[in-house]
Amino acid sequence: MRLQPKELDAIVQAARDAFAPGTAVFLFGSRLQDAARGGDIDLLVETPEAMSPAELVQRRTRFVSRIYRALDEQRIDVVIATRGQQDSRAVVAMAKRDGLKVAQV
Repeated sequence: MRLQPKELDAIVQAARDAFAPGTAVFLFGSRLQDAARGGDIDLLVETPEAMSPAELVQRRTRFVSRIYRALDEQRIDVVIATRGQQDSRAVVAMAKRDGLKVAQV
């Protein structure tokens, strides 16, 4: 895993600030490959309950902006899914299959 302690701490703190208890955050993509270089931070946020579209946007914005402030606007991709609900997006399936949990709120 290629996350520095400062990056990991920023993700944990942002998740606590933006999402309800029971939320899990998974790192997936190129940052899981120790031999790779560069790449954005790909995160799957798995929430315990469904949210309205407006609430999803608000919470995602809060989460990403908090990470940006801590990490000087590093490239971050965030996908949000609800635990226990079927999600047909291939990126969600891949993140659940290959991802590494980096935060639990």
